[in-house]
Amino acid sequence: MNNEQSNEKILQWLVTAGADETIGETPVNRFALPAQTKQPEKAFSGERTADIQPSSPIENHESISLAQNASSLEELRNMIAGLNCPLKTTAANLVFGAGNPEAKLMIIGEAPGAEEDRQGLPFVGASGHLLDLMLGSIGLKRSDVYITNILPWRPPGNRKPSENETALLTPFVRRHIALIKPRVLLLLGGSAVAALMNTNAGITKMRGRWLTYTDADISVQAMASFHPAFLLRTPAQKKLAWRDFLAVREKLNA
Repeated sequence: MNNEQSNEKILQWLVTAGADETIGETPVNRFALPAQTKQPEKAFSGERTADIQPSSPIENHESISLAQNASSLEELRNMIAGLNCPLKTTAANLVFGAGNPEAKLMIIGEAPGAEEDRQGLPFVGASGHLLDLMLGSIGLKRSDVYITNILPWRPPGNRKPSENETALLTPFVRRHIALIKPRVLLLLGGSAVAALMNTNAGITKMRGRWLTYTDADISVQAMASFHPAFLLRTPAQKKLAWRDFLAVREKLNA
């Protein structure tokens, strides 16, 4: 491996680890620099902009108002792409959603991983491969379901989504659900359950239970289960996830 290839590998590793800016080789005396007044960041770009501070960890009125304007998946995708969200600066691609838009089952995960970020598609890495196997075990293919995430951009270093990020983006996930109109929701991971079910309870407590997702006049039965990434780290929990998937199959067949 030559120096150029080695440097490229190092840069790829740094990006994966969450490094999002370069540092010069010469030290800078920050105390000697003139003070700068920090300007408030705009929450949205495009014709409609607003300064946003989430009103609570799970609600953002400006996001709710904007998301309601999307009348199709294409409009929703374009709307999300136009958001001035800090996550965009460190992500390679927007990861919107994929699958059958008329699916009875809609699967919602937490956030894209490194491979999802590279391809711009949800659940295409190791977690996605495991999800495909789990779906296959109950007689479903990826083309039978619709898949998305709470966050459309990968957080640096695969960290957990922050409350502000979730508050900004959850209204767009809710609109996503309204446009798909699934019969059953499968929520994978604690962040997905917390964002959509308004609960602080951990995934270990919530999994395996049928919950009722409501939004305006929408009411959908939702199953909470472990995220495939968690199952890859703790394979002993696969038996519980298997029960959850069997329950989903039974609900779809009812």
